[in-house]
Amino acid sequence: MRIALRGGLELEDPLDVTIRFAEAYPDYDSRDSEPGSFDESDLRHANRGGARISAAEIAAILERRARIERALRSIAPDASLADAEDSIPWRSLTQLFDGFAEISGIGFSKMTKALHPKRRALIPMLDSVVQAYLAADEPQASTASFGERATTLVGSYKQDLDRNLVALRQVQRDLVSRDYRSLTEVRILDLLVWSAHAPTAR
Repeated sequence: MRIALRGGLELEDPLDVTIRFAEAYPDYDSRDSEPGSFDESDLRHANRGGARISAAEIAAILERRARIERALRSIAPDASLADAEDSIPWRSLTQLFDGFAEISGIGFSKMTKALHPKRRALIPMLDSVVQAYLAADEPQASTASFGERATTLVGSYKQDLDRNLVALRQVQRDLVSRDYRSLTEVRILDLLVWSAHAPTAR
């Protein structure tokens, strides 16, 4: 049950690694989240996962609340990045991400830490570690919108997810047997990338 990451790196004990990282952020992963709404509590919760969204940034995001919720509701609550490529709501995902565009201080990391609990199986957390891991696939063209760039990174993340899907689902089953029931394949892969690439994880 190995996980194959980029650069030829293989993780031989992904279950143990995932448990250790999940224990470090128990409050973030255990919270139930209303799938069709997006409010201040979601942003405060993201901060418990390390987002560091300021009060001014929260206020600016909430001015977009109607737009964000409209895009969020166009995506099925059970949508998964493990689904077939042509069944993933890429356009709606881009529209959701573009709801956060041009807000001072808000990048992919803060946005996806706020959105991951809304669509746990679909949206990875594109923090600085994951962005660096996926950096080769970020579009360089200046014409790409904020949402398009974020969606391209999610599509790149899907490549790793698909390549490791059998092993990730085995880890997920083993986690459920240990009462870790809220971790999706997307979140498990995020924790494993962190284990291999975050400076503090070494």
